[in-house]
Amino acid sequence: MIQGFKEFITKGNVIDLAVAVVIGGAFTAIVNAVVSSIINPLVSLFFEADSAGNFGPTVTNIYGNEVTFPLGDLISAIISFLAVALVVYFVFVLPMNRYKERQAAKNPAVEEETLPSEQELLIEIRDLLRKNNAL
Repeated sequence: MIQGFKEFITKGNVIDLAVAVVIGGAFTAIVNAVVSSIINPLVSLFFEADSAGNFGPTVTNIYGNEVTFPLGDLISAIISFLAVALVVYFVFVLPMNRYKERQAAKNPAVEEETLPSEQELLIEIRDLLRKNNAL
């Protein structure tokens, strides 16, 4: 049981995942800071914020109260997601794919011999049976 756990830990996937979570958490803080200090003020240029700090289109409901649709939060979340996805792709995925391509080029996989189709096998069996019956 302990040997299995040791193999699981030392494979590298667990460590890679742990590093990704830590880096992701740190990067999320940076993205949130950029969104709150740059993106939100830019969006608020087009939409007026209400008393709660929400900005977006305001509509009067049937009771005469104004309701603000907080599109700023949605826009911030979308931009945060895209920024995180972009960085993860260019910092982690793309370099790893290139590394794997280089490794594959250095160590080309041995092509397996293609197996004959069922029809080819049946023809071969038929020919062998004919040959044995002729003897």
